[in-house]
Amino acid sequence: MKLLQINTIACDGSDVFWPWLLWLLGAFILGFLLGWLLKQLLGGAPAGPGGKQDLTKIEGIGPKIEELLNQKGIKNYNQLSNTTVATLEKIIHDGGNRFAAHRGMTLTWPAQAKLAELDEWDELAKWQQILKAGV
Repeated sequence: MKLLQINTIACDGSDVFWPWLLWLLGAFILGFLLGWLLKQLLGGAPAGPGGKQDLTKIEGIGPKIEELLNQKGIKNYNQLSNTTVATLEKIIHDGGNRFAAHRGMTLTWPAQAKLAELDEWDELAKWQQILKAGV
């Protein structure tokens, strides 16, 4: 006599646990990799304490002054906002005579950098409309 064999599927969901877990794990890894890739391609989030940012967005700082500040270790808005005006004046003074016209322009740089650091770009733009050559 032949035994009747019936294949059953559990109704408690235990038969779908591992496939779903693997799908979720795969989706998580794929999302993580895509996020990392986009960050690399688009520049990612604002730089942290050690990263470099575009200091020329500060009124009164051009490419040459940005280069001068970078040489002195000031490479982002956080560092610039925490630098005293006296230190900035010394950096400009030490830059030589070609930066003599920029002396005295450093008064607002730390405050502008703080707004940039806090992503207050609209407020910074309003203020920069008033500023002339960084003063």
